[in-house]
Amino acid sequence: MNIYIGNLAYTVTEDDLRDTFSQFGQVDSANIITDKFSGRSKGFGFVDMPNQSEAREAIESMNDKDLNGRSIKVNEARPREERPARGPRY
Repeated sequence: MNIYIGNLAYTVTEDDLRDTFSQFGQVDSANIITDKFSGRSKGFGFVDMPNQSEAREAIESMNDKDLNGRSIKVNEARPREERPARGPRY
């Protein structure tokens, strides 16, 4: 299950996410989304856990908990919505 983690402190690393969520079970990947120009964290990321029950336990246990001084938001990731192409306007 892909898990969304929001309201992350800019100091949180992918290793921090992996370590935090691995206490609930196996973590396949941990990604923090960064700005493509500055490389700075956008304050959210994703953790992928293969076991559904472990992932649900992680979501329930970590939502609204403190991580590096910020109360994080944790829920099941939803598929990204298709957005209209941004091109030249005539």
